[in-house]
This record gives sequence, structure tokens and C-alpha cells, in this order.
Amino acid sequence: MILSINIFLPINNDLLTLDTNLKKMVGAKHPILYAAAEHLFTAGGKRIRPALVLLVAKITVNNKNLLPEHRRLAEITEIIHTASLVHDDVVDECQTRRGIETVHSIFSTKVAVLAGDFLFAQSSWYLANLNNLEVVKTISKVITDFAEGEVRQGLTNFDTTISIDDYIEKSFYKTASLIAASCKGSAMLSQCNIIDQNDFYIYGKHLGLAFQIIDDILDITGSIKSLGKPAGLDIKNGNLTAPLIFALEESPDLYNLIKRECQNKNDIYKAIQIIKTTKGIQKAQDLAQEHIQASLQIINNKYNCQLGTTLQLISHYVISRLN
Repeated sequence: MILSINIFLPINNDLLTLDTNLKKMVGAKHPILYAAAEHLFTAGGKRIRPALVLLVAKITVNNKNLLPEHRRLAEITEIIHTASLVHDDVVDECQTRRGIETVHSIFSTKVAVLAGDFLFAQSSWYLANLNNLEVVKTISKVITDFAEGEVRQGLTNFDTTISIDDYIEKSFYKTASLIAASCKGSAMLSQCNIIDQNDFYIYGKHLGLAFQIIDDILDITGSIKSLGKPAGLDIKNGNLTAPLIFALEESPDLYNLIKRECQNKNDIYKAIQIIKTTKGIQKAQDLAQEHIQASLQIINNKYNCQLGTTLQLISHYVISRLN
């Protein structure tokens, strides 16, 4: 299943406007910063996060008419996400992203860090200008969650004692927090009651966790062409993900590779092959499916409409990325 233009049909024009506005919003005075930021947005991406903001907005406002604040929140969400990718690539020493060179590969690590900081600063400025303190509080928490997730990941490199619960908590900070908070923020801008706000938060949380788990499976099963970056990067960096954690329960050989931090030439390849012979990938996929079902339950119970169906399609798309 491909995330085609048909899935986003109800908001297709809104997403086209978003792409145009993103480049205007990051107009830095310094040409290098501007070039770095523009490079990121030109690289594209699935735009799932802003799409969710727009869809939740249309479900929760009268006559499906988006407020300017909804559009701005969608843009802020994508800027925050993009800023986090720049810093992730520096930390992970990743040379490609979405099939093109990363910012620090083209410019330098210093420029990449500054570009990420610049984008976070821009997002904070536009967020403050929404003039909605509760939304500001909700979205601002995401930026601290990113830092928390990175620190936790850095402190547990090659740590074979990490549990699935630890992994899920870290995945919430790194991925699900933004999706959950932006869905809730959109409902807040629509002046929904607290129950509906929390519904969309829970939907986004479970969708985000499933998205991260599937990403981590693809890091093992995917190719450079399909991923847009090298496979096995998590293993190389000592980032123990769901399929690896599950596989460790079955394989002493894998445990030994991780304990010696995959230092030998073919260790990463060996680790991937071992994981594929265990039930690690299937167990991780089952875990992702549980979170997808939890996200769907929210929508199925209360938001049975065309736009709700679009949210369901996005949930199904997340799992289908393995096909």
C-alpha cells in the first residue's frame, strides 16, 4: 500500500499550501541557514504529521472550515519534526536521509546543529504567535521530550538489559509525543471538550508508537533504496529496538555480538541475519499491530465519518509499510 494522494484527498490542497508556506516560514537571513532549511523541505517526506493536524481540525470544526491557527499548527508540527531529523542525523552520523545527503554531509556538523536549532527557534516563535497558552504548553513539551528521548537512547547504547517497556517509553519521547500532542493541539484550537482532546491525543500516541516500531523493523529488513539511508543503522549505533530486544531472548550469539558492540567487520550483517532467524521481527510487528488497533478503536467508536475513515487509512498505511 502506497501513501498516495488519494488517501489525503480531503486535504490535498491544504497540503500543497503547507509545502509553499514551509519554505516562506524558514526564510533565514543567512544564506547557509536558508539553504540548509530549504534542502530539508525540498527532500519531501510523507507529511503525515501535518496531515493529521489538518484532518483532526476538519473533523472537529463546524462546516469543516479550517482556522488559520490550524494551518499554522500543521506547519509548526512539520518544522519541529524536521528540526529533530537534522539533530538525529548528526547524532547517528547518518549520511543520507530520504535518499539524499543529510545537512551535515553537505555543509558541516556545526551548520547542521545550528540549522536544527534555528528551526526549533522558528517553530517556537510561530507557536507563541498562536496566542493560545494551552496549545503552547502542549506542543512545547514535545521539544523537551525529544531531548529526553535522545539522552535516554544515548545512555543505553548496547545495553542488553533494556526492556520493551523502556523501549516504548523512549519511542514515545522520540516519535509519538509530537504526533499525540499535535493531534490534541488541533482539537484544542477547535475548542473541543477535554474528552475529545484526549481521544485524539491517545489516537496520535498509539499511531506514533506503531510508526516507530515499524521504522525499527524496516531498519533491519529494508534496503538502502527503500529506506533512503543504510540498513542496520540502529544496530551500528547501539540503539536496541523492539525486534532486536525480542530476538535477544532467543539468541546467545546475538547477545554476544551486542555485548562486544558489533566491533568486527561483519558483525552488523551477522546481527541482522540472526534477528531474521528468530521471532523478533514477528513479535515487533505484533506489538505495532496492537498499537494500530488501539488507534483505530478511538476512531471507530466516535468518529465514523469520511474524514475519520482517512485517519483509519493512515493507521492501516503505517502497518502496510512492511509489505
